[in-house]
Amino acid sequence: MAPPPPPPLHPHHHCVLTRFRCPATGTARFLIRLGIKPFCCSSVPSRTPPPLHGPSLRRGRRPLDYPDPFARTFDLAALRVPAAACAPLERRLRGHLLNWPRVHNVIRLRNDQGLLSLSPPPPGYPAEEPGGPAPRATAVLRREKLVRELNARGFLRFPNLARLSRPSPLARKRRERKGDGGDEETCEPDKDKAYVVEVAGERREDDDDWKGLVGEEGIGRDTWRIGSTRLLLLEERYAERKVDELPEAVKDVLDHETQHDESSAFELIRCHLTLFYTYWSMSEVLEVLLPEGVIIPTGFETIGHIAHLNLRDEHMPYKKLIASVVLDKNKPKIQTVVNKTDVIQNNYRTMQLEVLAGNGSLRTMVIESGLRFQVDLGTVYWNSRLATERQRLVNIFRNLDVVCDMFSGVGPLAISAAKKVKYVYANDINPNAVGYLERNMVLNKLEKKIEVFNMDARRFVSAIYSSKHVQPITQIVMNLPNDAVEFLDVFKGILCNTKSELHCVMPMIHVYGFSKAEDPEHDFHERINLTLGENIDTVEMHRVRLVAPGKWMICATFTLPQSVASAQPNYITC
Repeated sequence: MAPPPPPPLHPHHHCVLTRFRCPATGTARFLIRLGIKPFCCSSVPSRTPPPLHGPSLRRGRRPLDYPDPFARTFDLAALRVPAAACAPLERRLRGHLLNWPRVHNVIRLRNDQGLLSLSPPPPGYPAEEPGGPAPRATAVLRREKLVRELNARGFLRFPNLARLSRPSPLARKRRERKGDGGDEETCEPDKDKAYVVEVAGERREDDDDWKGLVGEEGIGRDTWRIGSTRLLLLEERYAERKVDELPEAVKDVLDHETQHDESSAFELIRCHLTLFYTYWSMSEVLEVLLPEGVIIPTGFETIGHIAHLNLRDEHMPYKKLIASVVLDKNKPKIQTVVNKTDVIQNNYRTMQLEVLAGNGSLRTMVIESGLRFQVDLGTVYWNSRLATERQRLVNIFRNLDVVCDMFSGVGPLAISAAKKVKYVYANDINPNAVGYLERNMVLNKLEKKIEVFNMDARRFVSAIYSSKHVQPITQIVMNLPNDAVEFLDVFKGILCNTKSELHCVMPMIHVYGFSKAEDPEHDFHERINLTLGENIDTVEMHRVRLVAPGKWMICATFTLPQSVASAQPNYITC
């Protein structure tokens, strides 16, 4: 019998996963095809009340006939100001300008390169009659004037004229497909834009080639606006206000600027700000897609090109949907999305992973502290969240130290330490991890400063201290939080079997562990004393991170006591 289908996302959200080509970027995008009531603000019950200010997928309105179901349009007011007066005016009005994340409050409209005045007529333009009034400035005369004034840098000053004079091959092909009916072309947003600002009431540039060049307001008028302009987007609450309804502070600033520069002209206009799918963050998209009451996954661990999720049980019915959004929102850096299906329960510390989206490759390259590490998450262990802790340990080490890494994995600490210290002995019981460790040594050109072992940790320590050719160990790292404390007993009587007096140096031990106690430092200290059979007075405790509610990862640092190293051994015979 086939398993039952997962429950729908929401009574109002019947959706199908598919792909579409985003008009904003021209690339394939993730699309949710919706049913009868797709993301309607009035029909979708809100998980939390939408904010009074700021963009939200639950506010605004959907543009008509647009393939992106996440597009939202907001009505705003803006000041059209001369470009020269924009910067000082922006500084004075900053508290009253739009302050939305990832949206600039200063907008430069397309094809707004400034307009020229034809009153009085320039030389070369004859009057209709000698001594009579200047002829009406038709579009043909205006364009001829621009062409006459064109110099070597003319196409830089008038890029729209260059566009009209030298249309791109793509534009020609588009016109050939559409035929002569230019009105059938759709208005697409700028490439690689997450939002578009359009002035209400103005025609599109593709409605008429000339209007796209000089602006609609100049057509049929004898006086044109002089110079290019900018739009200063005002706060959302000013959207429906008139000039006399603006705050007194805004009107005072405008009055001062006008009196200071009589040529300045400010115009209060209405705008439409459209935010596309590219604008919305991963969590904002998931907030709309997931049903009410489900906690929104806000983060993940990045391992090379792999996104590692730790989904809860409530996320399981929607894991494919979550993974698709994570993948789409983090391309091209993320190419595979996986989820850990079970806790680590084997000696090799490998994780049980399920590929949810992407190419399915678990082999990747990780760059940490300027070093490169090849990793296969299917066969070895890696935790990017410990990068800061590994760097902390390396900073503690000295140049003349000899480091012993008992649980090295693929070598993130051993190789980082080898760049600084004298020598490193690295061990791991997982043969796959040892194989990648040897590759990473060669990859980072540090193979001459690291010696690799593939042994049980207790046998490894015994072999190190019983060899005549091993340099005296000064730093020992035991990063196996689940069981590292239990391996401390290997140091009891470790000097009884040493073959060289050089090993009489007492090493500094860095041992990691987990604790759920109210006082995790005291709890971890007691476990260390119990394993060694002696009270260690001086122990430095460092909280690495909170791995779960009430569960801390602790690093204890102490010098191995001489009495412990010379005591009756448990696993080594004198």
